[in-house]
Amino acid sequence: MSAAAPISIVAYGVGNIASVANMLRHVGADVALASTPDEVRAARKLVLPGVGAFDYGMERLARAGLREPLDEAVLERRTPVLGICLGMQLMCRSSEEGRARGLGWVEADVHRFDVADDATLKVPHMGWNVVQVRREDGLLAAAEEGQRFYFVHSYHVQCDEAGDVVATARHGQTFVAAFRRSNIHGVQFHPEKSHRYGMSVLRRYAALPC
Repeated sequence: MSAAAPISIVAYGVGNIASVANMLRHVGADVALASTPDEVRAARKLVLPGVGAFDYGMERLARAGLREPLDEAVLERRTPVLGICLGMQLMCRSSEEGRARGLGWVEADVHRFDVADDATLKVPHMGWNVVQVRREDGLLAAAEEGQRFYFVHSYHVQCDEAGDVVATARHGQTFVAAFRRSNIHGVQFHPEKSHRYGMSVLRRYAALPC
């Protein structure tokens, strides 16, 4: 990837940005931080990380003045963007976790896991899980079985359109582990914590054309 087109990580005070940046550098990507509207507007490729509560994430984006620049970048200029964990959920319309409206880039909503019928399962869903790739996407290899990723989340995405779903996993129920709509990619797992499979996802994202 050219040094002139680094991956810009949206730095809005939510999530472990250092871990994401370190793993991206490990796979050979050039990395920049985007914490201002101008830096988001200048980005050639974006990563939206996030850990924590849905409403707080949306509040932090608004407080930093990044909501409109992100909409412009992603929806108008079609800048590639990868949402990680909470970042993926923020791309949806809403979440049962709170009252704030999401970015609404993907026709999807976020729901809490219901594991009441299985005493062996706990919420949050935390740890390693295998994903099933539903369609070729560019970030996940459809032909490779047994891909394992690290998850930490109490809420999961439900997409309106089955065609947006790239991969699923199970925790009492089948849930969306990754989606894509055009230039918008989202993964519920943490690729920066998922060793070789996570590195593969980030390497493939870095290689996507801007």
